[in-house]
Amino acid sequence: MGIVDIIVFVAFVAAVLFIGLYMSKGEKTHSEEGAADYFLAGRGLTWWLIGFSLIAANISAEQFVGMSGQGAGLYGLSVSSWEWIAAITLVVVAFVLLPYFLRSGITTIPEFLEVRYNHWARLLMTVSMILILVGVSLIGVIYAGALTLKQLMNEFGVNLNLAGCCWALGAMAAVYVAVGGLKACAWADLIQGSALIVGGGVIAYFAFGALDGAPVAELVTSTGALPDIAQEAGALETFSALNKSAMHMGSNPTMPWGILLLGIWIPNFYYWGLNQYITQRILGSASLGEGQKGLVLAAGLKLLIPFVIVIPGIIAFNLFSDDMEANMGDHMAPYEAAAANPETATEVFRLDPRWETANPEKAAEVAAFNKVVTARIGAENVETVTINQYKYDSALGLLITRLIPRNVGLLGFVIAALMGAIVSSLAAVLNAASTLLTMDVYQRYIKPEASQFKLVTMGRIFIGVFVLIGCIVSPMLANNSSVFEYIQLFQGYVSAGILGVFIYGLVNRSGGQWAGVIGLIANPIFYGFLSTKFPDMHFLYWMSYSLIGVLATLFIYGFIHKRAEKMVFTTNTTMDLTSSKPALIWGLVVCVATVALYVIFW
Repeated sequence: MGIVDIIVFVAFVAAVLFIGLYMSKGEKTHSEEGAADYFLAGRGLTWWLIGFSLIAANISAEQFVGMSGQGAGLYGLSVSSWEWIAAITLVVVAFVLLPYFLRSGITTIPEFLEVRYNHWARLLMTVSMILILVGVSLIGVIYAGALTLKQLMNEFGVNLNLAGCCWALGAMAAVYVAVGGLKACAWADLIQGSALIVGGGVIAYFAFGALDGAPVAELVTSTGALPDIAQEAGALETFSALNKSAMHMGSNPTMPWGILLLGIWIPNFYYWGLNQYITQRILGSASLGEGQKGLVLAAGLKLLIPFVIVIPGIIAFNLFSDDMEANMGDHMAPYEAAAANPETATEVFRLDPRWETANPEKAAEVAAFNKVVTARIGAENVETVTINQYKYDSALGLLITRLIPRNVGLLGFVIAALMGAIVSSLAAVLNAASTLLTMDVYQRYIKPEASQFKLVTMGRIFIGVFVLIGCIVSPMLANNSSVFEYIQLFQGYVSAGILGVFIYGLVNRSGGQWAGVIGLIANPIFYGFLSTKFPDMHFLYWMSYSLIGVLATLFIYGFIHKRAEKMVFTTNTTMDLTSSKPALIWGLVVCVATVALYVIFW
């Protein structure tokens, strides 16, 4: 990096930290509102802070690294469904779920289950969410950020250890959130959310520029595009020719259309409406109207994300498929070992279709080997081994290090925005997990009489414990080809169950108080059974059938066991609960725009 890039990088990071900590300096940890001030920013967040904070917390390493990686991989543009469906989800959350949450005056989402069911449902959801936040989200985001940091520094001649990068990012996030709480996160996110979108636009601009005049013959070999692309074709024409299948969402087998009917909505409603990591920002709204406007702003920004994350990822594979393969090391070693003794081999090998296109002779050799082994021992006795030929998650790092010009400030800005957002996202996860453990476990069961200062102190201690766990475990994801899929896959053990008990609790107000516990226990049983018995089924189908199973179980239980009186959600807040009509109008505009995008790219 040149001196200009270094100056821009340092200045940006310093500005983010200064503004975030300065705006949170009035935190009253000793007062009666100390915990609310620390964990929920004093319930004073305005709509623009909420909107950008939601985006910054969401699209850091998990999104930038994971989604650009899946765009580079077999998903192509179809992975954009996570963003575009989220836009509609945010609008629904704003006008269906948020009024209930703010009216009840809750601090955490699991607290709502105690209002509707009993304290055991709250405790079980709290434990489940802490396990997912720390064991999945925190670990996944630390790993994705460390991978990007390591690759960036390698390009600049500095060889960093992956584990060391994990510890560096985790430590920065822990200090950041422990000092400033949610208010510091929200103000820093305002800057970083804007910078991320601008930075993504910068990357997209240079990615298309690299396609203009690139050696077409080499690009065709790696992508299997039509061989009649003219060398003098422009960037858009080249991109369209190379990525015809990748840009059509409806024909992509890795994101089958069936899951759009139900499956993809489950993790979206869980993530945006019921996940403490995200909802902590809207629970800190100054009013219902401010929260609704913030959610609609975030929904509108979600429509832009694929254009600055997914599409550059698609271009990254066009340009750097050889580098992605090199990043996987000697990936064919398992096959070569088996092929050396074909008479004793019991496994067959599944290759990446893109790699088969670029290496037809080797692919034919593997196919012949698979046929021989299957014929010798029978299809029911073979073990299928999937070989990941490309490190798709390296797409973002390759785009930044290979395409962004140095020593003009742009490189420093892009890296600062990305690294700052990773730290911000980690801080959001840590803040949410510590809030759950402090308010739903420590205060509820261990020390109900704890002072506000004691609650804030314990929250800070829990942050330290969580970051230690995350930094120790995150390097173990190094052999996982897609961190984004890792996060979504494991969230299925809780997401469908949590969504199911909330749906049931709001729809059926007379169902018995143990329905919450039953639903939360039933889901991992359904999900575990489906994932074991049908390993080749898309994990979103596992979620779909699990949700159906949970709801069926709860309605049977509710038919047998009913409350003495129908549940009525009372108002437990002095907050202004007037709904925002402008937010509703713009929310409908976002929904129509989402449908239009599907029509265009289907």
